[in-house]
Amino acid sequence: MSSEKDDLQQTNFSDLLGDDVQPLVGKGAHRVVAPVKITPGIEARRRAAQAESSAAANPLDSDAVIAQVDPYDILSFSRPGVQHGVFKNLRQGKYEIQSALDLHRKTVEQARQAVWMFVADCHNHGVRCALITHGKGEGRQQPARLKSCVNHWLRQIDLVLAFHSAQKFHGSAGATYVLIKKNNQARQPANNKASAKKHSF
Repeated sequence: MSSEKDDLQQTNFSDLLGDDVQPLVGKGAHRVVAPVKITPGIEARRRAAQAESSAAANPLDSDAVIAQVDPYDILSFSRPGVQHGVFKNLRQGKYEIQSALDLHRKTVEQARQAVWMFVADCHNHGVRCALITHGKGEGRQQPARLKSCVNHWLRQIDLVLAFHSAQKFHGSAGATYVLIKKNNQARQPANNKASAKKHSF
C-alpha cells in the first residue's frame, strides 16, 4: 500500500513540474555558502584599515610642529651614555650598513609611517646600524622637508641611540646614519668571539 502511495506522489510531482525535476530527498534543502571572493576593493579597504590602525599607534609628530633645517645642514644627535668612540665611528661611516630605507617620492605621512616601522623592524631583527635616505630637498617650495622630519622623528624614538648625516659615499647630507639600541637577543654574550666585527658597538 505504501509503495503504491509513493508511486502516486512521484507521478503527481512529475505531472506538475516535469520529468527533469526531482523532489528533494531527506528532511530539507541544504544551504550552500559561497566562498567570499577577495576583490581589489575589499583588499584596498583592508590595507586602508591596517594603515589607519598603524597610524593611530604612531606617536611621531606631524610636520606641522617640526622645525625646518637647511638642505645642507649636518644632522647630529647622540643620547647620554653613547660612547664617544662609538659615535665617532658612526659619524665616519665605519659601521656596516645592515638595513636601509629610501624615502624618495614618499609623502610626509608615508615617511612618518615608514620611519616608525623601519626602526622597530631593525630593532626586532638585531640591526644596529641603518641608513635612511631622505634627500636634501634643495630648490623645493619647502626645502629639506623630509630631512627636517627625519631629524625631528629620530629624536622621538627611544630605540634610536644616535644619528648623524652620512659620508659622501653614502649620500652625504641627503642621508643619515642611525644607531639602534640592541634588542634582548643581541645583549646575550656571543658564543663565538672570533666572529666579532672589527668595529664593535
